[in-house]
Amino acid sequence: MTAVKDSVHDYISLDPVAADLVDTPEFQRLRHIKQLSTVRLVYPSANHTRFEHSLGVYHLASRALSHLDIDGDRAAHVRAAALLHDIGHGPYGHQTEDLIRRRTGLDHDEIHDLLADSLAGDVLESHGLDPVRVADLVDGNAGLGQLVSGELDVDRMDYLVRDAHHSGVPYGTIDHGRLIRELRYRDGNLVLAEGNVQTAESLLLARALMNAIVYRHHVSRIAGAMLEQASERLVEDGLPIEEFARMADHDLLVALRERVPELGERIERRDLYKRAVWAPLEAVPADVVELTHAETRAAEREIADIAGVESRSVLVDVPPRPGIKESRSRVVVNGVMQRLEETSELVGALRSAERTQWRLGVYAPSDVRDEVSVAAADVFDLSAHRLDQWALS
Repeated sequence: MTAVKDSVHDYISLDPVAADLVDTPEFQRLRHIKQLSTVRLVYPSANHTRFEHSLGVYHLASRALSHLDIDGDRAAHVRAAALLHDIGHGPYGHQTEDLIRRRTGLDHDEIHDLLADSLAGDVLESHGLDPVRVADLVDGNAGLGQLVSGELDVDRMDYLVRDAHHSGVPYGTIDHGRLIRELRYRDGNLVLAEGNVQTAESLLLARALMNAIVYRHHVSRIAGAMLEQASERLVEDGLPIEEFARMADHDLLVALRERVPELGERIERRDLYKRAVWAPLEAVPADVVELTHAETRAAEREIADIAGVESRSVLVDVPPRPGIKESRSRVVVNGVMQRLEETSELVGALRSAERTQWRLGVYAPSDVRDEVSVAAADVFDLSAHRLDQWALS
């Protein structure tokens, strides 16, 4: 066994398959993909990578499999999937995922093609493992794929604790030891054993707090919107999407600085746009909440035209409707398997909080923010008398 010192889990022991996979180019690339992308512009110490996170997920998967008494070939495939679950990420992780999906039709956890033509796939086969089966598990398919990608997955257990640790905030603290000990595999589903409604709620609460305070911080959202627009222009300028998707963070930043300097240099210097509109869900017309990507870009052009500014000076950021995936976690209550949302009053409160925290963002350079604010209120039919409340520095 190869031992790796980790900042969260102490020592992580790698089996021979994992040790060989770690040395492949596909996995080593994760050293250069930051786990929290633009969040590190808010929390300076949040510079951890998807490399260390993936090791942590592998470690927790190994512990869960041992507790569930799953071993042999099944366990070997799950451990490999846990380790490789993030190799499909593009630069800046989730921040460029929508662009890659629009251009390729693939999400980061669809890694079948990647494993079919990579050294990582060759390593799997050399150890008697099936790359297709591993990719299916990463995609959350096949029974035990829920352990890698599901409501009670070890991916979530690691990143909440790791992100909180490196951000310096206490909000992602969860007892992943108890979560793993209380896992059961029942009727093809991962569930928490009897008496663990509060254990499931702790995961839900930690994610909700991290969303509000870390993951969806307005500065990170502004930087992310700037990064997405700059990346889109880079690809439209001729960079093949396949090449873009395999970049590391620093590769993308260099390319943006050279080829889209008006945004790339701003991102590098943290000279970010400001909020022209920051509107709550109840103030935003339903059709605006449902804007497609093309409609969002058209709205940016319309706002810019009314405001008399360049179209690239306006960014519209429409997040998905509020939702709590973890509310579908399964727990056993009085001997019956139920979804957490069916047995926990906390779910309703957190759903209400998610709706309250939702914001439509419109961003612009500080010198044209006021003009963009008024124009956006016109285009989106927002209440003008509340703009001062919504447009914050």
